Amino acid sequence: MKSLIYKNSMKAFGLLVSLLICSCSFVSCDDDDDNGGSSVMNITGIYLEDAKSNVPDRLVDFARLGQLIRIEGEGFNGLKKVYINGYNCYFNPVFVSNKSFLVSVNSKVPTTEADENVRNTIRLVKDGGEYVYDFQIRAAAPSITKISNCMPNVGEPIIVYGSGLTEIAKVVFPGNVVVTEGIISDLDGEYFMVDMPAGVSEEGGSIFVEGSNGGAYSPAYFNYKKGLLLNFDGVGAQGAWGDSESMIQTTELESASIGEGNVSQGAYCRLPLERQLPVAAAKNRCAEVWTAGNGTDPDWLTLGVPAETPVAECAIQFEIYVPEPWSESGFLKICGQNGFNGGEWERDCYNYVPWLVDGKIVPFQTTGWQTVTVPFSEFYKSKASSGAWTTFADVAATRASASYANFGFYFENSDITLDKITGASSDKETEFLSKATSVKIYIDNWRVVPLTKPEYTDFPDEEEDAE
Repeated sequence: MKSLIYKNSMKAFGLLVSLLICSCSFVSCDDDDDNGGSSVMNITGIYLEDAKSNVPDRLVDFARLGQLIRIEGEGFNGLKKVYINGYNCYFNPVFVSNKSFLVSVNSKVPTTEADENVRNTIRLVKDGGEYVYDFQIRAAAPSITKISNCMPNVGEPIIVYGSGLTEIAKVVFPGNVVVTEGIISDLDGEYFMVDMPAGVSEEGGSIFVEGSNGGAYSPAYFNYKKGLLLNFDGVGAQGAWGDSESMIQTTELESASIGEGNVSQGAYCRLPLERQLPVAAAKNRCAEVWTAGNGTDPDWLTLGVPAETPVAECAIQFEIYVPEPWSESGFLKICGQNGFNGGEWERDCYNYVPWLVDGKIVPFQTTGWQTVTVPFSEFYKSKASSGAWTTFADVAATRASASYANFGFYFENSDITLDKITGASSDKETEFLSKATSVKIYIDNWRVVPLTKPEYTDFPDEEEDAE
């Protein structure tokens, strides 16, 4: 680590020395050049200045907002203005010579919204004339934060959310399935829409996209069927026992096609069931559904997520469909084992309350099935004062040591204080009192998934520092 820090420091120092030498040459080596600004300007190359890179002065064919670039050519004496995509960008005249100068691509430079006449251009202005150079300008690197449905049927739409997702021209699905047509991009780059193609690998993985701002990977959870715990259609086994009112039996699953856009896939579970409605206020463990548990459930360490994976980089994922507004009362308890009586906000469980957003009641409803992703770092065991989960191995070990290693869901309908959601003690006084409810919730495709994603670089040919 000390070696790496030293090398990075030396890189930064080397770049600084280079820039200082350049600045000296700017003011001392141009005595014979045209100082009146009448010489013809010409750009021969543009270089990205990045002290953190293995190549701190790199010849490039595009730059991003906020980056420092060095423009090389001739005729720059007397330079007055630099317009990038039509936006006047500041430069320091001290760092201008007849053959080179430095300029930062201002963060306010327009990209896709720039007028077509000036988009992807650099215009230099001085008293003796102007010069325009074609050069691609990109916004900050795009990123993917969420996918509306991570296990859709072929032909169904998905919405990929994030930032910088403008003018998406190519989507590569797991299994190297490439889509270049039918992609609808948001003008602000906050999402794009595309239909699920045939042939996507059931091993799952990341989606890769390319647009006007470059490329980005999603987390490696798309179509991740090798992580399935229970899909009610032959993968995994449902466990049901006794005749308690709360237990959902295997015979009580439903299979009618429901949902719009993203429809159901064979059998699925509804909770609460019709026979359990209405659910009274202040009642826990109102409805429950489980995997078969001991001796039947898979060892979670065989599901493709490495044992050493941090809990923030792996998750429980499932699909949900809520056709009518769900608001003001009730939540799903995601149980890591069959060891809860109901009402807990501790240990290896997580209470999913989608109708509480930023401390406010916002009715939750879906038109079709959509994916819910809950990182294991959000389970209360990961926030414990002692014995907290830190890796996926800890999650698997807790299950392996449980007397009843079933995984399942409760529907609960108790009062909630806001601090249970936010973790802030100052929110203890904000209370949401439970009410009688007849909400309809459908769930399917329970699975363990990775949240890791491949690193994307603008310069894939750059060698990584191995030390």
